[in-house]
Amino acid sequence: MVAGAGRSGHLVGERRSPAQVLFLGKYSPLAYMIAAWELATAAGLIPELLLPRFSDVMAAWARMMLSGELPEHALSSIWREAAGFSSSVVFGITVGIAMARFRVLRDLFEPLLRLLFPLPKSALIPILIVWLGIGHLSKIAVIFLGCILPVIVSSFNGARGVDRHLVWSALIMGTGKRKLLWRVIIPGALPDILSGTRLALAVSFVLLVGSEMLAGNTGLGFLTYFLSEAGDLAGMFAAIFTLTLLGFLADRLYLRFMRRILIWQREDQE
Repeated sequence: MVAGAGRSGHLVGERRSPAQVLFLGKYSPLAYMIAAWELATAAGLIPELLLPRFSDVMAAWARMMLSGELPEHALSSIWREAAGFSSSVVFGITVGIAMARFRVLRDLFEPLLRLLFPLPKSALIPILIVWLGIGHLSKIAVIFLGCILPVIVSSFNGARGVDRHLVWSALIMGTGKRKLLWRVIIPGALPDILSGTRLALAVSFVLLVGSEMLAGNTGLGFLTYFLSEAGDLAGMFAAIFTLTLLGFLADRLYLRFMRRILIWQREDQE
């Protein structure tokens, strides 16, 4: 009996083997790249002084994980990332929606945002290190200031772009201003808010690594720079691999959260 087809176009009963997932899945280019990396370095086509073997990188990663060195620095980076990013999201959404609702706040914040928009956010790192030192606070502040702009702009555009007919209909039906905000404005602005927040998430990792490399004694950025100075290329690539893995997992988890929150939008489209 032939199984029915699902929405994705594959047969419901179809199951892929692990080999098919690895070599035919959407992440298969990574497998090909890793294989080419290992073969090129093993054959001497690329000097190991420039690029260590992938197997050596994984051995260094396992060694640092077992010694506790990598988890210690990773936890420090995760704490800074979480604190700076979450605070920027809360502040940015609040300010963005308030700017869309109140002209006084829009006139107050808009010139400042226009001034900060073209500024490279990494330029804030040395200033904040001078003001706040090389501890956690300066890194959290860098992430916060670098991420609030995309969150504010997306929240403002989302709140301003809510269909006015929905707002008028809610008001006609007796919805108060406070309930209007939570039942109409914020749900209508969510797609823009979540998209801007995802962009801010990517920016936060860039600023995290930059601030830890420039001045710090803990964190994956610091560890990457320290190992490169010590000439441990395999360890350096292991730290970079950990950073990449954390960024990838954070983005995938956020994307899953985003799809779950916006499930009503997909249902409307279907």
